[in-house]
Amino acid sequence: MNSFISFNGTSNKYPSRRSVVYGKNGMVCTSQALAAQAGLDVLKKGGNAIDAAITTAICLTVLEPPSNGIGSDLFALVWHKGKLYGLNGSGPAPMALTREKVLEKLRAENRAKVDYTDSGEILDLSASDMPERGWEPVTVPGAPASWKALHERFGAAEFDSLFEAAIRYAEEGYPLQPVCSMLWKKNAPKVSGLKNDRKYLSMLETFFNKELDPGSVMKLPEMGKTLRSLAESNCDSFYTGDIAREIIRFSRETGGYLTEADLMNYKPEWVEPISLNYRGYNVCEIPPNGHGLVVLMTLNILQQLSYREKENPETVHKQLEAMKIGFTDGKMYIADPRYMKASVDYFLSEEYGKKRAGEIGAEAILPRPVDLNCGGTVYLCTADKEGNMVSLIQSHFNNFGSKLSVPGTGILLNNRGKNFSLDPEHDNCLAPGKKPYHTIIPGFLMKDGEPVGPFGVMGAFMQPQGQVQVVNNLVDFGLNPQEALDAPRWQWTGGKTVEVEASFDKRIVEDLKQRGHDIKVMEEFTSFGRGQIIVRQPDGVYAAATEPRADGVVAAW
Repeated sequence: MNSFISFNGTSNKYPSRRSVVYGKNGMVCTSQALAAQAGLDVLKKGGNAIDAAITTAICLTVLEPPSNGIGSDLFALVWHKGKLYGLNGSGPAPMALTREKVLEKLRAENRAKVDYTDSGEILDLSASDMPERGWEPVTVPGAPASWKALHERFGAAEFDSLFEAAIRYAEEGYPLQPVCSMLWKKNAPKVSGLKNDRKYLSMLETFFNKELDPGSVMKLPEMGKTLRSLAESNCDSFYTGDIAREIIRFSRETGGYLTEADLMNYKPEWVEPISLNYRGYNVCEIPPNGHGLVVLMTLNILQQLSYREKENPETVHKQLEAMKIGFTDGKMYIADPRYMKASVDYFLSEEYGKKRAGEIGAEAILPRPVDLNCGGTVYLCTADKEGNMVSLIQSHFNNFGSKLSVPGTGILLNNRGKNFSLDPEHDNCLAPGKKPYHTIIPGFLMKDGEPVGPFGVMGAFMQPQGQVQVVNNLVDFGLNPQEALDAPRWQWTGGKTVEVEASFDKRIVEDLKQRGHDIKVMEEFTSFGRGQIIVRQPDGVYAAATEPRADGVVAAW
C-alpha cells in the first residue's frame, strides 16, 4: 500500500488567508520561500539588509529561472543610515546593434513592411516591433555588476558568502514550487518549436529537458559553476574574465551583437530617486529609463480627484482612467534620460496633475499623450535591526528572456531591448549604447522624512498598475499590508479593455461596463502581479506581507 498522499500542487480549490507577519530583528520577503530563508540566514549571521537582498537575488536566479537569471538587469532602492539611494542596473544596447540592422533582418524574414526609393534608400523603418527573442532584444546584463556595486557601497558580510546558498541549490537541487512550476510548464510549448535553431539548443537542454511538476527536484549544475566563478572574482569574470569569453564566443558563433567592449565598459549607475508627495506620503521610484514615473504620474492625477470608499464603481473608474493617462504619457515620453525631451519635473507638477485629472469624466476614454507644448520579474524587500531596508527588482523581462542561454554557463540573456521603439521620431527609438524603456520598478514609501518601507509588485507592464493599487489600498483605504496585496486587482491592457480577477466585485464590473469599459473577467491570476511589502512601525517593529499569487513567504527574525 502506498503511504504517500497524492495531490495537485498547483490547485487552489479553497481560498487561503494570510496574516501580516511581524518581526523585530530583520525580514526578507520574496516570491520564493527558499530564497527568503537564505536571505534571513545572512541576517542571522551578522549581515545587513543589503547582504540579505543580494543573497536573495542571487538565489532567485536559480530558484525562478522563468522570471530572472544571471543575465538579468536590476533596479534597487536602498535606505541606509538615514538616506535613500537608487541603483539603475539596466544595460544598454550593444554598440553594434542599429535599428537599420534590425529592420533589415525583419524584412528578410517577411516580418516588416519597409518601403524603398529607387536608389535603395529606406523610407519607412517604423512599421514593426522589436523582436521578442534572439540577439536583437539582448541588452548588456546588469545584475552581476549591480550585486557587486551594492555590496561595495553598503555590504557587511564577505561577498563570496552571499553566493553559498544559490550554489548549493544549483548543484544539489531544490524542489520546484507550484507557481514557478506553472510558469515554467506554460513556456514549454512556446519554446518547443525553437529546437531547429542551434542558438536556442542550450536553453532547451539546460532548462526544458527536465521534470517540471511541483515538487520535482531541479538541478542546474552549470549555473552552480558560473556562480562559483562570480563569487571568486567579485563578479568581474562576467565582464572581463572567463564567463565574458564564453558570452562573446556564443555571440560570434550565432550572429549576436555583444562584444568584449560592451561587457568591459558596463557599469551600473547610482541615481537620485524621484518622488511624489501623495496625501502626506512620499512615494519614491527610480527615475527614467525606468517607468516608475508612470506610478507617480498616475498618483499625481488621482491626487486631484475625490474618492468614495474602495468598493465603489466610481472609485475604480477614476483609478482606471488615471492609470490609462499615466501609462499613455509614459509610453510616449519615457526613455534613456540622455534622449528624453520631456521633463520629469513637469510630470510631477501640480499643473500636470490638474490638467490630466480634468480630462476624466463619467465614461471610459481613449487618452492621447499630453501635449508637452502645453505645459518575464522577481521582487524582494529586506530590512535589518539597524533600520536599513532594500527594495529590489531583478528581471530578464519575458519568461526566459531572449530564449538564449550561453552554453555551459546556465546564463539566460535578457530581452529588455524588446521595449525599444523602431520609430525614428520616438525618444525611445533603438540606438547603439542606448538603454530601453524599462518596466522593473522597486518602490519605497516615506513620511515626514522618515522611512515607511519598501514595496513592489512584479510583472512587466502590470508593475505600475499594481503599485498604484497597493498605494491606494494603504494610503487611501487604510488596509494593512496583507490586505493591500490580497485585494482583487484590475489591469488596463490597451484601448478600453480592462482585465479583472475572478474575485472582483460583480456589481462594480457591471457598472464599469455601463461606463464604456470593456471588462474581461480572468480566471488566470499570474498576470496580475506578485508583490511584497515591509512597513516599519514607530516602535521599530516591522510588519510585512507577501501575496498568494506567488510562492513566497515573509521570513522574519
